[in-house]
Amino acid sequence: MRAEPICPRCFGPLCPPGAWSSAWRCGPHGDVLPLRFPRPPSDAVAQAVARNALVPVWLLWPLPQGWLVTGFAEAGDERSGVRATAVALSGPSLTPGPADMVIVAEEPGVGLGAGFAGLSATDPGEGFDEGPPNAKVQIGGHPAALWCVEAASDRAVYAGEALGNWLWVVVWPAEAGYLMTLADIGMRDLRDQDQILDLPFGAFSPRLNDDT
Repeated sequence: MRAEPICPRCFGPLCPPGAWSSAWRCGPHGDVLPLRFPRPPSDAVAQAVARNALVPVWLLWPLPQGWLVTGFAEAGDERSGVRATAVALSGPSLTPGPADMVIVAEEPGVGLGAGFAGLSATDPGEGFDEGPPNAKVQIGGHPAALWCVEAASDRAVYAGEALGNWLWVVVWPAEAGYLMTLADIGMRDLRDQDQILDLPFGAFSPRLNDDT
């Protein structure tokens, strides 16, 4: 797995803070919050990410049949803290081979969700939420609306808002995006203290380590 932080928008290399600037800098995108090295799935890692995050750490729960938690990632620096989180899941697809999912929670402007979606901007774009939502997830007993976002053809992308932050769901291959349209899909925030989840873990997801 990579060891150096990368840009959350393009997954390219960063210039670290120096004498003239305290920010991490991407050549194409300027000052950004660094995307730290991804973490393999385990209970200890899940607890550490939840403990440090200033935004939700979303997980589909209950997981679809056959799906596993396959990694975590964070974007943020020492000054501002963890402002974006990514949880990777993997499981069976309708097509031959496995499917992968990355769920991102982030503050506006970070650009991690758009990076996984393959977009050049930091958000879904103006007008993405016009019309009825394409999917809904239950969060704390309330529905959170998600809309399809036009993205690369190899993935399905949904975006919306939850608890004042962007919520992104990116699924490979695109056909596996049907999962988000199923009834009674719910999400849990791993930061919540009043829950005991027996998380099933699988092999580390390459979606958190490679250029998407």
